[in-house]
Amino acid sequence: MSDAIKHECGIALIRLRKPLQYYIEKYGTPLYAVKKLYLLMEKQHNRGQDGAGIANIKLEVSPGMRYISRYRSVKPQPILDVFSKLEKKYEKARKEGGDKFFKAEWLQKNCSFTGEAWMGHLRYGTHGGNKIENCQPMLRQNNWRSRNLVLAGNFNMTNLDKLFETLVNLGQHPKEKVDTVTVLEKMGHFLDEENQRLFDNYKGAFTNQEVSAKIENELDLPTVLERSCRDFDGGYAIVGMTGNGASFVVRDPVGIRPAYYYADDEVVVAASEKPAIKTAFNVEYNEIQEIKPGQALVINKQGEYSQHTITEPLEKKSCSFERIYFSRSSDPDIYNERKNLGRLLVPQILKSINFDLKNTVFSYIPNTAETAFLGMINGLEEFLADRRKEVILDSKPHMGSLEDILNFRPRIEKLVLKDAKLRTFITDDVHRNDLVAHVYDTTYEVIRKHQDTVVIIDDSIVRGTTLEVSILAMLMRLEPKKIVIVSSAPQIRYPDCYGIDMSRMKDFIAFRAVKELLEENNMDDLVEQVYQKCLESTGDHENYVKQLYQPFSYEAVSQKIADIISSRYSDIEVEVIYQTVENLNKAIPNHLGDWYFTGNYPTPGGNQVVNRALVNYMEGKGVRAY
Repeated sequence: MSDAIKHECGIALIRLRKPLQYYIEKYGTPLYAVKKLYLLMEKQHNRGQDGAGIANIKLEVSPGMRYISRYRSVKPQPILDVFSKLEKKYEKARKEGGDKFFKAEWLQKNCSFTGEAWMGHLRYGTHGGNKIENCQPMLRQNNWRSRNLVLAGNFNMTNLDKLFETLVNLGQHPKEKVDTVTVLEKMGHFLDEENQRLFDNYKGAFTNQEVSAKIENELDLPTVLERSCRDFDGGYAIVGMTGNGASFVVRDPVGIRPAYYYADDEVVVAASEKPAIKTAFNVEYNEIQEIKPGQALVINKQGEYSQHTITEPLEKKSCSFERIYFSRSSDPDIYNERKNLGRLLVPQILKSINFDLKNTVFSYIPNTAETAFLGMINGLEEFLADRRKEVILDSKPHMGSLEDILNFRPRIEKLVLKDAKLRTFITDDVHRNDLVAHVYDTTYEVIRKHQDTVVIIDDSIVRGTTLEVSILAMLMRLEPKKIVIVSSAPQIRYPDCYGIDMSRMKDFIAFRAVKELLEENNMDDLVEQVYQKCLESTGDHENYVKQLYQPFSYEAVSQKIADIISSRYSDIEVEVIYQTVENLNKAIPNHLGDWYFTGNYPTPGGNQVVNRALVNYMEGKGVRAY
């Protein structure tokens, strides 16, 4: 993506199912789990670079000994920072303990981060500053072990105001009005109630110590989660651990945010992405299961795991943007989906270049569009193969020799190179934009001036700023006949409210385009009408912003986008081609969450957010709509 945006976080959970000494003897190290957690987090590094955190719980320790440990970091390389701290801790323990470092009993008493339950989190901040207080896992502490709660997640709640009010009505006094704290305290409240229920059942019949042991063994986490998640509106994959070592991963009923798990007789592990589990544990892809929408993977104190329905599942609308851009394409399904996105664009591209492949050069924006580019080239090869069949088998007329037709291949060049080390240190807009224009560079002398058309594919176009200021400026210097910008994703018209930082209408180039079209066609009054509807909307009303796009065809909006990004340039024609929503759903059939493109939000809160976003825009408020 040429426009940088912040997005989903990453989660990781490891629960050892055997005593620690088993792993020491089998793998020759007491650090089996921490090494696996490091791999899980590094292989999801794409999901968070603002911060990282880990937490660990020891299952069996005596009172008076620390059993929950946590490290968090917001330094430039947060994963490395966290695990470097661990490395120093283990090195110190190794020197102090000698051979005892390889004895689980000694480790439990003398070294933190040697427990059986592990959690990791990678943060991409979509709200709040990049401070350690905003870094997960979050910890809710209590002197009763089973009332402690460690929580991390990949989520945004659209109904934060309602959830916050619920806490206040319960008698709580939350310290912050943010969804991480609100979710933590809400789950903590029902965890407290579950503990109290069990305590009331057993008090008087047993000593308090015996009652505590029974509570830890019988804690009903599925009921706690069911009561906690009942009124959540948003996309979420939340991982948690209680102080007694019971663990869970719960997923929203629409399946917006991804979550997967793997289990064998040694471990239960969960993560946001399949490839992370595949790499860390060297298992087959078919052994990695999806946590189903509305369900929770629950691991009790004894290490037994099961899935439970927590909220009634709705029609599955998993986020398609995960597949287009955010998730690693080393997942074979995602790899093929991205290739299909590129291949399905070929008819539109051929029409744009008037089928003149001989005078067209194909390239891509590095690096995330590379897979879609491969699919696009495969599609062009398929077109040429069909053309050869027509000429040879059906004797269709053709230009050039048969040998030329057989040997012809699409012209492919690496035209765009990103200079990752270039820093725009000048702050005034005019001179800073001049530097921004050189963040990307190009390969010169491969485009025939005024003769070749350049077709360049990006995986998505959000703001269009980098295209306008940097990439298009660079391509213009090559002096091609025409430039065709291709997006493997459809037009991004509406905000996201489930974890991706696309929340302001003014940030979308598609919205800018439709605003200009409305002005050009003397339809400004429609904006005011829709604004009034949005002001008056409450509850789960429809998405009124859709009405702004209805007067214009998809192609008209694309053309206006091309006009906007090329307005500072002259002489060279620029065209923008977007993926259609129909082809998006054809390429990614099992992940049909397309609200950014269609405005069809899968939860009531989504409609409220988009209407609020337009109100904020009209009133000049540069704030998030959720």
